[in-house]
Amino acid sequence: MKIKIWRNISFIVLILGFSCVGHAQQEAQFSQYMFNKLSYNPGYAGTSGSICLTGLYRDQWMGLTFDAPTNAGANTAGVAPQNLLFSFDMPVKFLHGGLGATIYTDKAGYTSATNINVNYAYHLVWGTGILSIGFEGGLFNRALNSEDLRGYDDLSGDPTNPTGSSSSDPLINQLAKDQNDMMTDFSFGLFYQTAGQFYAGLSMKNILAAKSDQLNYQNSRCIYLMAGYDYSIPTNPDIRLLPSTLIKTADFSLFQVDMSCLVEYNRTVWGGLSYRLQDAVAVLAGVNMEHMRIGMSYDFTTSVLGGIGKPGRSKGSMEIYLRYCFKIHIPPKMPTIYENTRYQW
Repeated sequence: MKIKIWRNISFIVLILGFSCVGHAQQEAQFSQYMFNKLSYNPGYAGTSGSICLTGLYRDQWMGLTFDAPTNAGANTAGVAPQNLLFSFDMPVKFLHGGLGATIYTDKAGYTSATNINVNYAYHLVWGTGILSIGFEGGLFNRALNSEDLRGYDDLSGDPTNPTGSSSSDPLINQLAKDQNDMMTDFSFGLFYQTAGQFYAGLSMKNILAAKSDQLNYQNSRCIYLMAGYDYSIPTNPDIRLLPSTLIKTADFSLFQVDMSCLVEYNRTVWGGLSYRLQDAVAVLAGVNMEHMRIGMSYDFTTSVLGGIGKPGRSKGSMEIYLRYCFKIHIPPKMPTIYENTRYQW
């Protein structure tokens, strides 16, 4: 009974925009989430009105290491998360919506993952804006390098060689060197925007919660609530304030919230701050060109994982963002006219 009550409270808290932090990460996490809406919500596909290519690279918790050297003796197997994302989306008039695709790779510790998602969004006029209903189908590959895994009894107590060159744990030794499995899942999203003013989206990722018995792994159902606003200062319209937020929950048991505010001048240069509850404070900056947007961010870790000057602790997270958008203009076909001395058709 108490569990049900707490779940209901958690749902209400999510809708109101407050949350508690979650310490597990399964989906992609990016500080520049406001420029990467498609990976969180399939309903975003095609809503920009342009053909857009987006790339993001994130080196998370730089300097964070695990006490587990590889067989070669170097501590390179247990690495902090490294994420690479590429997405594409475009409006398709005859489909009354947009199409998109996302490819995402993740390396963390002894695991790696590759996700390939395909999106379709149906657009319809609703009030003063556009409401998009999006669907996503995805392939998920998860892999585990068990060769470098170590058991608790393998700890040697020697900081220079904490685990030795191999494991004596029989459960680890019976695992295949490289294990991987492929899964499929689906996602759904609603995205609403009024051009140049406001956007909001609600989505659920991994609806099937696909499971791999081989890897003892299961996708979490993740819900994302995002919103943002575009405010031009009346006395100086060249300056725009761009506040936004992203709220995440995994199975209503883990929560996390990002809150950001960017300042843009003359639609050319921008910068700002972002705060991820109980995790990091990020500084963001970038520049807009005719068709391209370039951005960078650096997270200062505020959780227990951080510690500048402490060996093996996070020195922060760095992120690079590129986006290129363009439109293809097809001129209308001119009507063919035939004339003679009596008729014209």
